[in-house]
Amino acid sequence: MVAMNVFIVFAHPDPRSLNGAFRDVAVAELRAQGHAVQVSDLYAAGWKSAVDAADFPARAPGERLSVASASQGAFAARALTDDVRTEQERLLWADAVILQFPLWWFGLPAILKGWVDRVYACGFAYGVGEHSDRRWGDRYGEGTFAGKRAMLIVTTGGWAEHYGPRGINGPIDDLLFPINHGVLYYPGFAVLPPFVAYRTDRLDAAGFETEAERLRDRMRSLADTAPIPYRRQNGGDYLIPSMELRPELGAPGATGFALHLRPET
Repeated sequence: MVAMNVFIVFAHPDPRSLNGAFRDVAVAELRAQGHAVQVSDLYAAGWKSAVDAADFPARAPGERLSVASASQGAFAARALTDDVRTEQERLLWADAVILQFPLWWFGLPAILKGWVDRVYACGFAYGVGEHSDRRWGDRYGEGTFAGKRAMLIVTTGGWAEHYGPRGINGPIDDLLFPINHGVLYYPGFAVLPPFVAYRTDRLDAAGFETEAERLRDRMRSLADTAPIPYRRQNGGDYLIPSMELRPELGAPGATGFALHLRPET
């Protein structure tokens, strides 16, 4: 087994929560396997989640704020705020990144979404690479984080059936697609299937130990688990610059997120 650097971004307001217990289980197992681990506990750190003019102190006074261009200029000039630069350095240090959070209103907690908004600066996580009639930037399988792995640890109070193929909440893979495919695959990570724990507000001690052992197993296999087989943007499957899947690919009439998965061979 090759030792890895693992960076966990943790987003729950109470360290005594089930999420906090799962984080401790993951960290302990990763370290037992010889991996180096860093954790950013966003609530404990008092992470500032909203992007605003204070994030770009080198801007000219009174200049209209365009977040993309301001972050690009600040990143190039190494003028981003210290908290953002620290998180970027941790991302570059890591061989694997884990985002851990409770599913709140079908998405990320605001503090974690704000972490993405601020840390993923233009020129760092997006807006990189050649844009031409042959390529449309280094993204969706390429980019700053290519060669690194990433996955989600997610808790939800709903039943697994609620998030199943016919469940009223929608399939969990569809709900997590914007995070897995967008936040993680877009800047280059190889994205592993998520760890999802259901009915977490009804979990007793025996149920917790079952889930904890399932999480330990995922941590033991972090380096070996096959990634979700997303199609690469610049691999020939998409028309450039419209970025539509070629009409001959996918089942006739098919739409939706599954189109962006390579078929099994």
